Amino acid sequence: MRKRRNSPDVARRNFLKGAGLVGAAALTPVAAAKAQVAAPKADLKAAAPGPRQVALETQPPAKDPVTQTSSGGDFMVDVIKTLDIDYCAINCASSYRGIHEAMINHGGNVKPEILTCTHEEIAVHMAQGYAKLAGKPMLMMCHGVVGLQHAAMGIYNAWCDRVPVFVMIGNITEADKRGPGAEWQHSAIDPGALVREFVKWDDQPASLQHFAESAVRAYKIATTLPMAPVLLSLDAELQENPIADRESLRIPKLAKVVPPQADSGAIAELAKMLVAAESPVLVCDRLSRTGAGMKHLVELAETLQCAVVDNGGRMNFPTRHPLNQTFNRSVLTQADLVLGLETKDLWAAVNSFTDRIERTSRPTAKKGVKLASLGTPDLLIKSNYQEFARYQEVDLAAAGDGEASLPALIEAVKRLIDPGRKSAYEARGKKLAGQQLAARERFRSDATAGWDSSPISVPRMCMEIYAQIKDEDWSLVGTSTGNNWPRMLWDMDKPHRWNGGSGGGGVGYTLPGSLGAALANKPHGRLTLAIGGDGDFMFAPGTLWTAAHHRIPMLYVVLNNRAYHQEYMYVEAMAGRHMRGVSNAHIGTTLTDPYIDYATVAKGFGVHGEGPISDPNELAPALKRAIAAVKSGQPALVDVVSEPR
Repeated sequence: MRKRRNSPDVARRNFLKGAGLVGAAALTPVAAAKAQVAAPKADLKAAAPGPRQVALETQPPAKDPVTQTSSGGDFMVDVIKTLDIDYCAINCASSYRGIHEAMINHGGNVKPEILTCTHEEIAVHMAQGYAKLAGKPMLMMCHGVVGLQHAAMGIYNAWCDRVPVFVMIGNITEADKRGPGAEWQHSAIDPGALVREFVKWDDQPASLQHFAESAVRAYKIATTLPMAPVLLSLDAELQENPIADRESLRIPKLAKVVPPQADSGAIAELAKMLVAAESPVLVCDRLSRTGAGMKHLVELAETLQCAVVDNGGRMNFPTRHPLNQTFNRSVLTQADLVLGLETKDLWAAVNSFTDRIERTSRPTAKKGVKLASLGTPDLLIKSNYQEFARYQEVDLAAAGDGEASLPALIEAVKRLIDPGRKSAYEARGKKLAGQQLAARERFRSDATAGWDSSPISVPRMCMEIYAQIKDEDWSLVGTSTGNNWPRMLWDMDKPHRWNGGSGGGGVGYTLPGSLGAALANKPHGRLTLAIGGDGDFMFAPGTLWTAAHHRIPMLYVVLNNRAYHQEYMYVEAMAGRHMRGVSNAHIGTTLTDPYIDYATVAKGFGVHGEGPISDPNELAPALKRAIAAVKSGQPALVDVVSEPR
C-alpha cells in the first residue's frame, strides 16, 4: 500500500522543525548547550493510532496528478510516432510542457527527436529547409500566442514557398484553468486566427480522440499538393492530465494522397500546342518535388529541343544544359508559346515592370503569343495576403501536379512528332546550345571584373567557393536574395544542388533554412553550404548554437557588405528622384560603427570561424580550413567582406 502523502499542515510542521534545527546549529556552543539542557526529552514511544488515523492509512490513495504514470501527452506522442516525422524543432515553453515531457521520456526522444532552437522563427525555418530536401515535414512546437507571433514570419515564408511544416502550439483553453499573470497573456480563444490566412488548415482538438484524428488529418493535408503549413493548438490540460480510458482511443491510419495528374484532354491539347510551336519556352519554378522532376523536364525539353527558363523555386533543370536559357530574356520575347510549369508568377515572364520613376509595366511578349499553365498554384489561393502575384490570362490552364503530369505530356508529345518536325527541332536545339555557350562565356568574363579588388567581389567569392567544392557531392541550400552568380557560374546537375529561396522574401530565412536542409543532407554525407547576407544573418544568429549543439555539419559563408544594400540603393534612388542627393542614404541602412565580426560570433557559439576576410588571396586557404572542419562533422562559418551587390 502506498503511504499517504503528508498533509500541508504536516509538511509545514516538518519544515518548521527543520528550520528550528538550522537555527539551533547557528547558536554559539554555550547557547547550544543551554538549549539542550532546557529542552525536555522526547517521548520515543508512539501513541496508539486513533480510529480516524487508521481509516486514513487504510484507504486507497486519492488520484494525484503529480505522481501519475501516464498523460494525454503520452498518447499524443504515440499518434505522432505513426506519422513519418523524424524531428521536432522547438523553443521550449510551459504551454506544451505536457507533450514535451512525453516526447523525451515516454517517446525516448526518437521519431521525433527534439531540436533545441533559440527562437521560434529558427525552428520554423529549419523545418522549411528540411522539408524541401527530405521530402517530408518536420514538426515544430511553440508557446501559445507569443511563440506563434515569433514563428509567424517563418510560417508565412513556408506558405509562400508551398512547403509542408507541421506546427503545434500550446494553449490553455478554459479560463478557470489559467494561472494568474502570463497564462492569461499567453492564451487565446482562437490562437490559430493569428496565422489562418497563411496556413492550409488548423484545428484545436477538444479530446484525445479528436487530437488523433486531427493530427493524422493535418499531416495528410500538409503533404497533399499543393503543400503548405498546418497548425494544431493543444490544450495544456489535454496534454497533462491522466488518460481516462486508453482502451477507447484509436489512432487512425494515414493514407498518403497520390499526386493528382492533369486532365488527359488538357494534356493532349498542351502536347498539340507544344509540337506546333516554332519557338516554345518552358518556364518552371516549383516543379521538381523529387529527383524525378528534373529527369522528366530534361526529357520533355530534349524531345522538343526547346528553351527552358528556370525561376529557381526548386532545382528544376541543370544549369549547364544546352537548353537552359534562364538568363536569356530574349527567348521569352521571341516565343510563340510560353508554358508555365508550377510557375507562381507567369505574368512576370511576359511583362516588364519598373518602379524607378513611376510604377509602370508593359508587355514584352511577342504579339499573338499563346500562354498555357500546368500546375497547382490556382488550387490554393487566399484573399488577404497577395503572394499569388498578378493575374495572367492564359489560353489553356491545366490543373494538376506538374511533376506527376510530365510523363503523360512527354508521351503525348512524342506521338505527335513526325520526321519533318524532328529535323526542325534539332536545328532549334543547336541554336539554343550556341546561345547557352555564349552566355556562359559572358558570365565568366563578367566575373573577372574587379577580380583582385578588396573588398572581395561577389563573383570572385563564388568562384573561390566552387573551386573548393566542385569535386565533392555538394548541396547549395541557401543564398542571399538576388544572388544569381552561383546559378550562372556553377555546374548544378543534380536535384540536391539547389534548394530554392525563402518563398516570401522574409529576411532571416537563409541561416536557419540552410541548417534544416543540412540536417536532411547529413544522412547522405553531402557537403552542405550556403551563402547568406550579413543583414539576414543578424535576424537569427542563434541558429549557430543549434548547429553546434546538434552537430549538424554545414559551411556558411557570410556575404558581409556591412549594409542592407538593396534598401540602401532604394533610398539612393528615391533621393535621386526627389533631387535631394544621396549623402544620407547610409542612415538606417548600414551595419557599421561598429563593424560586426561574424567569425568571432561563430566561435562564441561553438562553430569554426574564419575571417573577416577582405583580401581575395586569403579566401581560398580560409575556405579549405572551414571545409575540413565541416568534413570532420562541425559547422563552420567564413566571414567574407564583400562589395555591395
